[in-house]
Amino acid sequence: MQIRCPHCHQPIEVIDDDPSGDVMCSSCGSSFNLARDFETISDDGSQTRMLGHYHTGAATLTLKGHTNRVVSVAFSPDGSWLASGSWDDTVKVWDAATGQETLTLKGHTDSVESVAFSSDGTRIASVSRGTVKVWDAATGQETLTLKGAYGGVAFSPDGSRIASAGLGKTVKVWDAATGQETLTLKGHTGSVESVVFSPDGTRLASASRDGTVKVWDARPWTPELRAESQARGLLTVHRDRVKSLEELQAHIRSDQTISDMVRKQALDWAPLFWKNRRK
Repeated sequence: MQIRCPHCHQPIEVIDDDPSGDVMCSSCGSSFNLARDFETISDDGSQTRMLGHYHTGAATLTLKGHTNRVVSVAFSPDGSWLASGSWDDTVKVWDAATGQETLTLKGHTDSVESVAFSSDGTRIASVSRGTVKVWDAATGQETLTLKGAYGGVAFSPDGSRIASAGLGKTVKVWDAATGQETLTLKGHTGSVESVVFSPDGTRLASASRDGTVKVWDARPWTPELRAESQARGLLTVHRDRVKSLEELQAHIRSDQTISDMVRKQALDWAPLFWKNRRK
């Protein structure tokens, strides 16, 4: 009979047809009692399965060590570790199986408001008022300090960028390797509380006290995107100054201040911009 470990979800082969004792998972080392924690059911009398009862809501660990309010917590991607941020100005890292405290990350000078792991679990980002700090998740060494943050923080799925709620009702995006600020997104009319990347990393969502969620184009700034932005601006300026699509296209072709890439993009978009102009 095969069941799955309720902790790591790896398959476990049970030899006894009517198991009633303790079992240890060879993958993660956790132990549990089959008679207590599972029930046996039959599928049409031909196959026996074990169903776990680990959805009772019972607390399995209580982690103590912070000296003030704990306001943020995050699992590492593999579920092995927990990071917690507190108003005691620290981040703590815990063994998620045993509850043992393994690291205390010190460096913030104000309350820690949010924590997040990178997708590979090697880095932790934490936000205090005004700064994001990035830490090596294994050693606890601080590797970056980013200025201008306020609230929630998130790594992009590939780990190359960090987003945070910014000061002044903005969202900020940084290069996670260099710490260079790459984007400041403006549009909210209230403080931004939380940010999250889409699974493919091309979009960024932000939640604000203004009562809205905004979704932003978060693609890294490339020559192609720069050309698209310039083409969009060019078309917006000229569209309302001409009387026909042909005149708009002629302006674009004769403009000596733009690159060939911008010109091509603007000409490709010109029919759609003309169709959607204000009439």
